[in-house]
Amino acid sequence: MREGRDNWASVRRVAGRRPSARCTHSHEAESDTAPAIFRPEAPAGSLRLELSTLCQLCGCAGVGRTGEKIVEARDLAHAYAPGRPVLRGVSLDVAPGEFVAVVGENGSGKTTLARHLNALVPLQAGVLTVAGIDAGDPARVWELRRACGMVFQSPENQFVSTLVGEDVAFGPLNFGAGEKDARLAASAALAAVGLAGFERRDVHALSGGQQQRMALAGVLASGPDVLVLDEATSMIDPQGRDDLVRAVARERAERGTTVLWITHDMELAARADRVVVMRAGEVVAAAAPEEVLANRPLLEGAGLEPPLAVRVWEGLERRGAVSGPAPVTVEGLVSALCE
Repeated sequence: MREGRDNWASVRRVAGRRPSARCTHSHEAESDTAPAIFRPEAPAGSLRLELSTLCQLCGCAGVGRTGEKIVEARDLAHAYAPGRPVLRGVSLDVAPGEFVAVVGENGSGKTTLARHLNALVPLQAGVLTVAGIDAGDPARVWELRRACGMVFQSPENQFVSTLVGEDVAFGPLNFGAGEKDARLAASAALAAVGLAGFERRDVHALSGGQQQRMALAGVLASGPDVLVLDEATSMIDPQGRDDLVRAVARERAERGTTVLWITHDMELAARADRVVVMRAGEVVAAAAPEEVLANRPLLEGAGLEPPLAVRVWEGLERRGAVSGPAPVTVEGLVSALCE
């Protein structure tokens, strides 16, 4: 118990914000390891979190009702070469705690949009605010990159040390944490992604899936408000993909981190709160998975195909075995067929 509290405290000191206890829609904290102020029995004189703040932290439906935005993009445009735009007037809002999947074929502008969020690609046109930070302000780039962490397609692109613990602690140290706090934050982040005790392991001796989770831990150790994953599952096996997805889901549930996942994986996109479809540098759809992923003409126009559950449903529908809206997840398909 004490160790859990210490790890929470170290992440709080490094990140400069309070980690949340897991919260239900009734806003009753469930985590025994979270600091006391995040639990209902906190002393009357202690800092209490208001309903809207709890909604931000847990990512529950209350966020949508308040209309708050942690990412706000307006008319973003970008070209790597004159006359060859990659983004064309992209506008997008993301609520605190929301899980948004961004899909589209290669060259649609997904990665360029993602890299705008932490200023890896400079803002050329439009307005972008992330966690209240103006992405177009050069003086706030450091602050922006602390608030918005990014996990890349190839984890090896993020390694700075051959030892797991040193590599994961690099982010907190880079943002000014002391060595002890950085080590504690690294250990907490590794535990959060299922790699507890890996601090002395050789980075290059890890499997592909473990390396990707380690890269995720390296980002989480600095306590970002927004987590961006750019095709982070495309180079690992199904088991590694599932482990990474679970680790991200845990982070979101426990700390209310906002997640933007750039992906070609329609099954993963089906589990998001919202799916954004990009085509030729433009956002052509942004809605719930049920509205987007069962719309074959929309997806085919963007160079995509529906998830497996939708394809199976369509086949059964052609044979007259089922009717009605297509489920977009395997679980939804099983449930619909068993009714």
